[in-house]
Amino acid sequence: MSPTGARNGGLPSGGRPSSLLLLTEPWRSVLELGALTVSAPQLARAPRGDGHPVLVVPGLLASDASTLVLRRFLTRLGYRTAGWGMGLNVGPTSDVVRRLPDRLRELSDRYDQPVSVIGWSLGGIYARALASRLPEQVRQVVTLGSPYATEVPGQTHADAAYRMLSRRHYVPATGRGPGVTAAPDVPTTSIYSRLDGIVSWRVCREDVTDRRESIAIPASHLGFGHNPTALWVIADRLAQDPLHWRPFTAPRRLRALFVTDRPA
Repeated sequence: MSPTGARNGGLPSGGRPSSLLLLTEPWRSVLELGALTVSAPQLARAPRGDGHPVLVVPGLLASDASTLVLRRFLTRLGYRTAGWGMGLNVGPTSDVVRRLPDRLRELSDRYDQPVSVIGWSLGGIYARALASRLPEQVRQVVTLGSPYATEVPGQTHADAAYRMLSRRHYVPATGRGPGVTAAPDVPTTSIYSRLDGIVSWRVCREDVTDRRESIAIPASHLGFGHNPTALWVIADRLAQDPLHWRPFTAPRRLRALFVTDRPA
């Protein structure tokens, strides 16, 4: 569950975002929160699924408070939504490595079905790790600006904070760290933004296959959890029949807001 992993299928990597994008992150995030009011009528028509359980995992130095808007939105759509319940995410501590799989099993057992897992930034790396470790209990994975294809330091502005916290992180006997080096064997949607001011968008993209996709939206990194376009994609993906998964298709009127990666 470290923020570094193997590069996916030759997708290009890149340096960290510009200082301008980083400095404007808070302001853009506030604007995206305000846009929820304007977009409320459209979001009220978002696809509805079967109400299955959904686990939402926050990013580095964030807690369940950061995902409150997203979880409330999904609850209104009828999903059984849960936060990760472990306070501030300070990285893959031994407590996280032990308790997060238990949290997934608890939800899967309670509702007697697999769980969709949504992870924001570092939380998305956790989500992929869960799906790789417990595929029978994960219905699908959706990541929000998650730099799982990071190869070297310097591709996110969160590197320094992560390194400072690394002494608290779990390291297995191999000494290699608990990173994920392969895509999970469940449907996976990677939502990323070229306007991300914290993480290089190039390391947040998934190789496109018949069950993996990458979708670019206009969002700040801090706004992924309440950006209206992100909420629409998430609702659409959760509404998919797990036995007949299909790639995302944007609504005709909103098509200009979404860019779906195509197979190489």
